[in-house]
Amino acid sequence: MFYLSVFFQYMAQYMKTKLQYRADLLIEWLSDFMAQAVNLVFLLVVFGHTPLLHGWSRDEILFIYGFFLVPYAVFGAFFNLWDFNERYIVQGEMDRVLTRPVHSLFQIILERMELESLLGAIPGLIIMAYAGVRLSLTFHWYDLFIFVLLVIGGAFIYAGIFISLATISFFADARTSIMPMMYNISSYGRYPVDIYHRVIRYILTWLLPFAFVGVYPASYFLRKEEWYGYAFFTPVVGALFFAIAVMLWNAGVRRYRGTGS
Repeated sequence: MFYLSVFFQYMAQYMKTKLQYRADLLIEWLSDFMAQAVNLVFLLVVFGHTPLLHGWSRDEILFIYGFFLVPYAVFGAFFNLWDFNERYIVQGEMDRVLTRPVHSLFQIILERMELESLLGAIPGLIIMAYAGVRLSLTFHWYDLFIFVLLVIGGAFIYAGIFISLATISFFADARTSIMPMMYNISSYGRYPVDIYHRVIRYILTWLLPFAFVGVYPASYFLRKEEWYGYAFFTPVVGALFFAIAVMLWNAGVRRYRGTGS
């Protein structure tokens, strides 16, 4: 309850601060929207030359892409750790974090929170609605709860992978980070995994399970029954990878010795 109270208090203060600069908030959202629009145009160009991609129609892949944007938005809002190495290790801000009686990862999540990133889910929902209408998809009352569960699972997968990458900074002195490369790899999860070579498919399923952020959970709503097992395994994979990430983080914190300055 203490952590929950701190979270909501910090979130309230964050929103008060951001709403003081509404123009900046709007510009940031528009820039994110344009970035997603470019990716959408790419998909439309591809399907302008072929009606099917390994058996997947344009609208099915659009639906997968739209679903992918929702957990990605949740991840971007709460787990923004892309500059962890530079800010907290190189610049020594981790020393400040560790002096407080609150778990260090929780503090950094609050400090790096960007709630405006949640607006990135809006284009995803719009794309899903458009593709769903085109595909004549039908939904049940409980699908909303399944949708929320799968989105949370997908966001936790993202968080687990990138928190684990951030912990490398506790064990290595290099100033560089492999996070930019991992962001590029994560984009493969936007598309059906069976269009890739089986080695890449295995990596995206079990080693870097970005397929559980996009195609696998989306397959439930697309009524791809052969992939239902993968879809419902999404929350399990999310919980597992996040738990591993927290354990790695705790091990890294125990090893951390400060900047020496």
